[in-house]
Amino acid sequence: MAEPTSRRDEADDDQQAEAGARRHLDEHLDEQLVDMLRPEVEAAEAVLTGDEDKDEAKTAEPAKPQTTDKDFFHALGGWGALLDIGLPWIAFLIVYAASDHDLRLALIVAVACGAAVAVLRILRKQPLRNVAGGFVGVLISAWVANRTGNAKDVYLPGFFTNLAYFALYSLTVLFRWPLFGVLYGVITQTGTAWRRDPAMLKGFTRATLVFAGLFALRLIVQVPLYLVDALNALGIAKVGMGLPLYALALWLAYAVLRGSLPPDKWDEARDHVTHLLRGNRK
Repeated sequence: MAEPTSRRDEADDDQQAEAGARRHLDEHLDEQLVDMLRPEVEAAEAVLTGDEDKDEAKTAEPAKPQTTDKDFFHALGGWGALLDIGLPWIAFLIVYAASDHDLRLALIVAVACGAAVAVLRILRKQPLRNVAGGFVGVLISAWVANRTGNAKDVYLPGFFTNLAYFALYSLTVLFRWPLFGVLYGVITQTGTAWRRDPAMLKGFTRATLVFAGLFALRLIVQVPLYLVDALNALGIAKVGMGLPLYALALWLAYAVLRGSLPPDKWDEARDHVTHLLRGNRK
């Protein structure tokens, strides 16, 4: 009688093992199904709870670090930019005075200084925008003075340049399209949005007026010296109203623009211009 009982026990064990295997298989399939559906479930939860924006923010490209006022000044070229513009004129004045008024030598040295600064910037992989402007101005002035044979005519092209800039800056302010605002709208690709903001319109108008005043002051001081043939005084005025006055105008334009804008708008404007001057996009 023991044999049938043993067979029944074995059958029960087999059934229990088979049931355990099925439970294990079912649990494994459930885990796989959960893994497959987890992304869809999490996405649905994000939509319902408003966390979708947070997830996107995590995966979004990190914002560029906010710039500082010092970064803005360095992006413009810093003090080196002022030297790029003024060094050839300083060299001309010194050589002309030291060489017993040798015009040709003074012109050669001035042009050579401009070229040397350009080469230095290229070797150091630095921007050439200030060098190019100053060097072209020196070349034109040297050509005019060499043609007339009169040393004071080296300053003549500068008068016309200052007059043209004064007219341009003044007219843009008169028509309520200040040049600095127009340039800001172009380089930041914001169009004319700045004109709809009274603070920005006022700030750009004041900054533009500062540079209009710079060009007017140069003409008021230097043209009379040219007319009375006061070459030494004219040279000193050219140098003194070049580097130092440009630096002062830059600081004043910077100060009035910053003072006219709320801190958040100033930070935004400064960041835009600084990144673009560096060759980046904000």
